[in-house]
Amino acid sequence: MGYKEISEEEFDKTVRSASGPVVVDFWAPWCGPCKLFGPVFEEVSNELEGFLYLKVNTDNAQGLARRYNIRSIPTIVVLRGGIELERFTGVFNKEQFIEKLKKFID
Repeated sequence: MGYKEISEEEFDKTVRSASGPVVVDFWAPWCGPCKLFGPVFEEVSNELEGFLYLKVNTDNAQGLARRYNIRSIPTIVVLRGGIELERFTGVFNKEQFIEKLKKFID
């Protein structure tokens, strides 16, 4: 399991071909809160099955950041079939993050 760092070019095809919900972490390397949340995202991506986990570096994917109206980071967007189901912004601990995702498990 785990997550995949994904480019803007790969994003649409990857999201459309996913069989279940997709959890996208929009982040940037200079972002302090992103550095705090990164290990939580990684840990959950290795433990909570049923999702495709992607990380999008907004510095390298500014078009995606605009398309998804990312105003602050980290922002987590949950998608299914390319349609946004929910988003949350900020830093969460592991338990909080899992709780937010559980409602999307089939």
